[in-house]
Amino acid sequence: MTDKKISKFISLILRHKPWVIGINLDEHGWADVSELIAGINKRYPLDMARLERIVAEDEKQRYSFNEDKTLIRANQGHSIPVDVELEEVVPPEILYHGTGEKNVKSIDREGLLPMSRLYVHLSGDAETACKVGQRHGKPVIYEVLSGKMHTDGYVFFRSVNGVWLTKAVGPQYLKKTEN
Repeated sequence: MTDKKISKFISLILRHKPWVIGINLDEHGWADVSELIAGINKRYPLDMARLERIVAEDEKQRYSFNEDKTLIRANQGHSIPVDVELEEVVPPEILYHGTGEKNVKSIDREGLLPMSRLYVHLSGDAETACKVGQRHGKPVIYEVLSGKMHTDGYVFFRSVNGVWLTKAVGPQYLKKTEN
């Protein structure tokens, strides 16, 4: 079993379905590491050394340990209600969102909605947004007028792994870019 496959399963557990392996998350999304390892081991081989490696080597830095590594959580992307204790942050003037062509009509009409997640995910640069968009087919990149949104009263957060989060982005704050 590859680390990548186990990482995807950990992401499913910590972001969406902890009950699949019989664990609970606290109100801030933290899971007990020993319970997570025991639960994952019902399906895939996992020990503390492998978990630490998966967390350290994850390209997107999806996970965080607490100081003594007894708790772990996903940094963002939850579909279940948790408060990952993000601080409100003033965004840059422009952020970016990458998507696939199939979503353009809906986005142009309704803007960006969190769908099954708690927040809309935005990138600080067009290159990262393009990588995200490629996961959904031919990428389309939107510039998000985040500075204007903030001036208009929208709240932004920045996850520990650098992903920008907000509740929604209206179509009036979006501009398609030419890639």
